This record gives sequence, C-alpha cells and structure tokens, in this order.
Amino acid sequence: MEKWNGNAGTTSAFAMPDWMIQFADQKQEFNKRPTKIGRRSLSRSISQSSTDSYSSAASYTDSSDDETSPRDKQQKNSKGSSDFCVKNIKQAEFGRREIEIAEQEMPALMALRKRAQGEKPLAGAKIVGCTHITAQTAVLMETLSALGAQCRWAACNIYSTLNEVAAALAESGFPVFAWKGESEDDFWWCIDRCVNVEGWQPNMILDDGGDLTHWIYKKYPNMFKKIKGIVEESVTGVHRLYQLSKAGKLCVPAMNVNDSVTKQKFDNLYCCRESILDGLKRTTDMMFGGKQVVVCGYGEVGKGCCAALKAMGSIVYVTEIDPICALQACMDGFRLVKLNEVIRQVDIVITCTGNKNVVTREHLDRMKNSCIVCNMGHSNTEIDVASLRTPELTWERVRSQVDHVIWPDGKRIVLLAEGRLLNLSCSTVPTFVLSITATTQALALIELYNAPEGRYKQDVYLLPKKMDEYVASLHLPTFDAHLTELTDEQAKYLGLNKNGPFKPNYYR
Repeated sequence: MEKWNGNAGTTSAFAMPDWMIQFADQKQEFNKRPTKIGRRSLSRSISQSSTDSYSSAASYTDSSDDETSPRDKQQKNSKGSSDFCVKNIKQAEFGRREIEIAEQEMPALMALRKRAQGEKPLAGAKIVGCTHITAQTAVLMETLSALGAQCRWAACNIYSTLNEVAAALAESGFPVFAWKGESEDDFWWCIDRCVNVEGWQPNMILDDGGDLTHWIYKKYPNMFKKIKGIVEESVTGVHRLYQLSKAGKLCVPAMNVNDSVTKQKFDNLYCCRESILDGLKRTTDMMFGGKQVVVCGYGEVGKGCCAALKAMGSIVYVTEIDPICALQACMDGFRLVKLNEVIRQVDIVITCTGNKNVVTREHLDRMKNSCIVCNMGHSNTEIDVASLRTPELTWERVRSQVDHVIWPDGKRIVLLAEGRLLNLSCSTVPTFVLSITATTQALALIELYNAPEGRYKQDVYLLPKKMDEYVASLHLPTFDAHLTELTDEQAKYLGLNKNGPFKPNYYR
C-alpha cells in the first residue's frame, strides 16, 4: 500500500502537507502584540468613573438598560415602605428564591433560628451592618431579626451586591441601601443613610472592612456612647481596629472575627480554594493547565488559591514577607520568589495580602501581553490601579468586571474587578463555608450584646474558643459526622473538660 505523502518533493512518508507548513509559519503571529489599538464601541474614556454599573455574572437579573441612579428613583415595597434604596424592588421575587436556596446550605443559622423560637438573645439590639450583600448575608440578616434584632444595612463593596437579593430584603422590610456598581459617592451615601436616621440609634456594628466604623467615628462620634460593640470580619477592618486601640481611640469593645479559627481556617482557606477558579473562569474562560501564576501572600487565602491552581496543573510561584508562611509555601511544593523575578513571565498575578501597592505601576509595565491581574485580598489597595488611569493608557471594558488596559505599544493586561475583590465581584462563593463565618458573626454579636458590664473593655478581642467549637459542631450533622467523646479518665489525663474547649485560646 502506498504511504501518504502530502508534501511533494520530499522523501519522508510522514512529511507535513503544505497547509500544515503554512500554519506552522504563521502561528507565531498569534503571539505578537497588536500594533494598532482598535477602539471598540465598548471602549471607555480613562476619565470615566471606576464605578460604572455593569451586570454581574452572578446576578442574572441586573438591568444594564436602566441607567437611572437608584437614588433618583421613588420606590416602595408592597407594604408601602420607602426606607431603602435598591436597584429595582421588582426583582424581589428572584432574590427570595436565591435566599431560599442559600438557606439549604446554612444549617447552623437555621439551627439558631429554631433556638430563637424560645429565646431572643438580641431583643433590643439595633444592628447597623456593612457587608457584602448576597443571599448568604440575607440569611444572616433574617436570622439576626429572628433573634430579636432590628437591622439597617449597606454594602462594603461597590460590586458585590446582588441586586435581586437587596430587593428581596427591602420587600421583607429591611432598610437596605445598596446596588451593584455604586459610585464612590453612592457608597458613602448608602452608609450614611443606614446610620443617620431620625428616631433610630444603632447599638451594635457589624462591619466588613472598617468603612462603617470609620464613617461613624468621622461623622457621628457621639453615637458610640450607646454602641455596645463592634464585630469585624476582615483583615483590613481588624487592622484598623488595632490601630484605633493602639492610639487609645477605640471607645467600645470590638470582636475580631477574622482571626477566629472558624473564619481563618474555613472561609479564608476553603472558600478561596474554590472561588478563585470560579472567578477566573467566569471572567476570562481561561484554561489553567500549564499557566504560570504568582500568588502574592501565603496566608489562608493564598494557601487556598495556590492549592486550587496547583491541582488544575498551573505552575505556581509565591511571594511572602513572613518566613513562617514562606517556609510553609516551600514545604507545600511552591517556589518562593520576589515578584520582580517572575513578573515578565507569568500569565496570572493574584494578590492575597491585605496590604497596599503590592503590584505597582513598575510591575504592571513589565508584565507580558495578556497577563491577567486580580485581587483576592479584601482591600482594593493591593494593585495600584490609580497609576493606570493616565492619558497614555487606553481602557476597554470587554465584559462585566473585565477591563483591557492597553499600552501605547499595543500591550494589554486583563484587569479584573478593577482590583477589587475577585470572587465576590465576579462570581459567587460557596454558601456552606459562608454559613460558618455568618454563624461566627452572629455569636460574636450575641456575646458582645449580652456581656455583663466590665467583661470586655475598650479593646479588640477574639471570640472565645468554646464558641468557635460550637460553630463547628453545628455544621457536623450535614456530613452525618459523629464526634468521639472523652472518657472521664482521658479528660483528666489531658486536663480538659469533657465538653470543651479542647484547645487553648492561643491555639491557631
């Protein structure tokens, strides 16, 4: 049988046909930078606000056609109340379905509600909150209400609000002031509307990032005379609280939920391990296998991101300032580098530090064409986005929360969520793991609200270990898990109470 020879004039039986040779000659063209910057219809001026409203991949009911600011709308819920400001109150039915789905994956909060049928540990509590407004937050808010609290709420992130969920909360009677795509002015206006209301004085604060606490200190410091405590769940917000405490300006007790074991070891680690892939996939449709990634920071968030990307076949580098975390990264099989050493070669840059200027303009200038840049830390200061808002660079919005920033030579980087939190801005996060965090927040509020005078001074505290263990125990039935109980002899040998706590407060 004659062997196929698709290339005349050659002697090899397996020589490439002409069309394959032509493709091989041309394929390098795909890797070259474009030499001409095209301005699409989606292109926007560099002077435009960074807070333009775009629909989220996670928020399917967003109406991008309605450009009217919610602040300019006159809306009422079915009960006639207008004490809220959301994108569209008519989306409430969709939001209620989201909340009902989330309830199925939040067993501990639902267990607290059952307990609330007999007791109301938050009766009389007036909680002002500033968190991500998602279906999971809605379950927390409705649980706090079932426990006896009154709540007013704003968003801690201009992109993370699910509009349909905010509408559902407003329809249920919660004063909610938030929508996806707020401007900076809108953001502070919403917080002020939660705080500055006639006839209502908050006595508890639930914060995520410290902006609400900062606003009250700045505008309404006298309110702290009636506030019993602050519950804070982010690295950024906790850092701010410790700064206030060190300066002697913290005038109420505060609970550092971020460093609770049930927050650090679950939300930060397991949530980010799953949501980093979700956020990147939804925004870029990229394949992770073989991609070179640098993760800045190897705390719990960084550990989760690295584990997920490594499992998908990515080549992962880590930057770290802490020698203990750095050693953990090395022992987990990651190459520890300085960002400058790998910035020209990596395909993805992910920040997970909670610090500022981790990725500078110098780094951005040296990145290769089509490098993806995103932030998984809470603060939006990790990537120096402000340095990119200059006349010589062109911004193109290519899809929701995805911008191409184009250099004069045609090089472009892919910036996600304008440097804000990737997973909550661009995707969703696993409900079950948020149940753990939300339950920890609820118990921290109950603890501070009911604490006898003198138990907590004007300082920052960790949630008692016994409560951490209680939060974990409420989630075990989901897995049909059965705890082993110590015998009296074993408990005596270890010097423990049979019912816990099983670890000292300093154990991390």
